[in-house]
Amino acid sequence: MDLNALDDFQLVAAHGGFGKASRASGRSKATLSRRVADLEEALGVRLIERGTRSLELTEAGQLLLTRTEGPMHEVAEAVAAARDGLATPRGRLRVAAPLLFSQMALGHLAAQFIASYPEVELEVVADDRPVDLIDEHFDAAIRINPHSDSTLVGRCFAKDRLVLAAAPSVQMPQGNGDKPFPVPAVVMPSYRDGDVWSVRNGQFTVEPQPVLRLSSLLMVRDAIAAGAGAAMLPESIVGDLLRDGKLVTWGIAGNDVELWVLHTSRRLQSPKVRAFVEFMCSQYPEGSFTIPTK
Repeated sequence: MDLNALDDFQLVAAHGGFGKASRASGRSKATLSRRVADLEEALGVRLIERGTRSLELTEAGQLLLTRTEGPMHEVAEAVAAARDGLATPRGRLRVAAPLLFSQMALGHLAAQFIASYPEVELEVVADDRPVDLIDEHFDAAIRINPHSDSTLVGRCFAKDRLVLAAAPSVQMPQGNGDKPFPVPAVVMPSYRDGDVWSVRNGQFTVEPQPVLRLSSLLMVRDAIAAGAGAAMLPESIVGDLLRDGKLVTWGIAGNDVELWVLHTSRRLQSPKVRAFVEFMCSQYPEGSFTIPTK
């Protein structure tokens, strides 16, 4: 059934004629008449008895009007609410984010976001695996150096970089040509025997000699600050220790680490997702990821 035709039938019935309905709605009498006729043909019954001066609803027309007037009003309200939603972020917003970023920044940022958008109910799930936004019902995800994915779009909102760092008590390698310099190291479970760490610009390469394997970057940071060895870590989580002299940097490693906020589609993007993307990008106007001040 054509809902537009049903809406026009109700309009004509409410105003008691095609002429009055035309003047009230701005639609032509011919259009209203054709829509009602199409509805009658689709249903296989006459809904209106047309007279020269007035019209009367048939028994079928009266029954249809009675049964559909309330539901059609609800449909109109739902459409209006959806249109209003284009300007007002509201509803539940599920976001997946890496564990470290969640622990270091998202509590602070989430509080700021809901203060700006009180009609949004924000749920953040800390998970290092690349969740499936559609199958797992997420609205957005924060990812580090994401792989190209034709189903996702988004923006890079901040950058970090990896530094090779250690406590001052750990001997820093000197330039030694092509031969890796063996050093005691604190590594993550992803480390594989034989991996080497290179400092940017080819200053030197180290051959990690694992003394600890820890599953959290924060544990790695605390272990090297206690003198356990060297480690490759994001600058954002060791910045304070570097400034305080508890750690020293041996150099910058590799390319920048990019933090992206991703969602499923740019077309008809929901207001709550659009607001979250804009909010995340506004938090790092200089482009560098820093830990919020507590």
